[in-house]
Amino acid sequence: MMIPCLIVGDHTLSASYIDYGREQVPKKIFIMIGFCVLLTGLCGCGANLIQSSYKATDMLIEQTHPPLVPQQTILIASFVNIDSLEESSTLGRTIAEYMGSRLSQHKYKVVEMKLRKSIFMKKNAGEFLLSRDLKEISTKHNAQAIVVGTYSVAKNIVYVSARMIRLSDSTILSSYAYKLPQDKNIKQMLG
Repeated sequence: MMIPCLIVGDHTLSASYIDYGREQVPKKIFIMIGFCVLLTGLCGCGANLIQSSYKATDMLIEQTHPPLVPQQTILIASFVNIDSLEESSTLGRTIAEYMGSRLSQHKYKVVEMKLRKSIFMKKNAGEFLLSRDLKEISTKHNAQAIVVGTYSVAKNIVYVSARMIRLSDSTILSSYAYKLPQDKNIKQMLG
């Protein structure tokens, strides 16, 4: 019985073995190696929450004008669902955690504000205004700005919007929007 084969250069490829120089290597090994390479390449295809959060933070810092003072405090609040400004999730809290870490790496003094009704934002005639309690807290910490954000959940994507807001007058100093694919991890973090 003849096994079909293909000769490529100095190598003979058969149905079950690849003749590689002096020895024949089982074809299954090459298939397994190829499969491992494919899996390794696909590992980065999901949402990289840390990298996305760090990039968003870097962009907020880069775009802020006038530049922020590293020794002065920046507050950071949990990111909230755009459809319910009093609701966050594991995703919203995690984004805030990573952004706070990145600000700290850039030598900013960071104070985290865990989401509380009285602290975040209030909707007023279609505009979002920082609550009075938050302004009082910012005075207590001598904070120059706060990082706030929202996320909206679509079918396969979560859209995230981050803003650096000057606390003295609620002016948006910089903003950055990005999207995260809803992989299994992101879906679980949304609850």
